[in-house]
Amino acid sequence: MTAKESSGGFTSTGFAPCEKPERYIQQLVSHWGHKYATSYDEGDGMGVFPFSEHTNCVMTAHNGGIGITLTTADQAENIRMREVVEKHIDRFAFREAPLTYEWKDQ
Repeated sequence: MTAKESSGGFTSTGFAPCEKPERYIQQLVSHWGHKYATSYDEGDGMGVFPFSEHTNCVMTAHNGGIGITLTTADQAENIRMREVVEKHIDRFAFREAPLTYEWKDQ
């Protein structure tokens, strides 16, 4: 697992193959929307999750899986938040879970 430093902190990208990416993203927007100012763009199948001032996650539904872009203040937080994101996606994709996640530099 690696993360690449950018002007906004550390950014990593991930991909989780699954059968219903748009559905899982919508469920996560609803779930985290009780705590954070999440948003969902139905046209792009994109969910935005601003967890804090320095931590932001964007998930996009692709044919065959979920694309994830995770930006955090530092590498340690990036690695910690990957686990949080994976755990929550697996929670809603329980019929397919555990999913496989591939993370890399952006």
